[in-house]
Amino acid sequence: MRSLIAAIRFLTRIPVPGPDTHVEDISRAVGWFPLVGAGVGAATAGIFIAGLRLWPASVAALLAVAAGLMLTGGFHEDGATDATDGLGGGWTRERVLEIMKDSRIGAYGAMALWCLLTFRWAALVALDHKALLAFPLAMVLGRWSIAFLLRLLPPIGQGLAKEVHEGLGWGPYIHSTLITGSAVLAAWHLQVPHVLGAVAASASMALAWAIYLRRRLGGHSGDLLGAGNQLVEAAALLVLMLR
Repeated sequence: MRSLIAAIRFLTRIPVPGPDTHVEDISRAVGWFPLVGAGVGAATAGIFIAGLRLWPASVAALLAVAAGLMLTGGFHEDGATDATDGLGGGWTRERVLEIMKDSRIGAYGAMALWCLLTFRWAALVALDHKALLAFPLAMVLGRWSIAFLLRLLPPIGQGLAKEVHEGLGWGPYIHSTLITGSAVLAAWHLQVPHVLGAVAASASMALAWAIYLRRRLGGHSGDLLGAGNQLVEAAALLVLMLR
């Protein structure tokens, strides 16, 4: 339970009672990341469905996206923003890392953040009531990609991602994959349209991102993991929205 508490604390703003969380707890918590993603996706979609009773879909979706950001503190979105600024503005690995450490948002990051949030809003509107199953699945796959990238790539630079990577064995990765597989089987049983296509798109996006990072920078960082999570989640939603 200590690792599950660490996962909830790390990925959300939910004040979970219990013992203090340390770096080694976060390494083990990686195995629970998909489960936390499922909860965030269910909460976001649930707020959207509830909002449909009172407002048009566009308003309900906006409220749901805002609530999701409050729930997570925009954790992965912040990483994606920093990563886009770094990759867009830096030509060397050292310069990319330097830009990503800057807390200010640049033009590349602002454009990326607008696209991410607008896409999530549009996905809720397009999926309508199907969002209640599609969003948890997409966020499970997105959080699984973090374990995948941590396992596949070495860390670059200094920071929490490096410490988590050094404490990460095969156990959390296998645990993360088992939870993700269970979510996919549940979605298949519930006859979610295009579920296998969403899995294929997510795995392909995660692998493509890993190859890109290996060639461009030689490894991963916390911001790059967050960006990968957002890309994989978007890839899954794109397939799940197919007509």
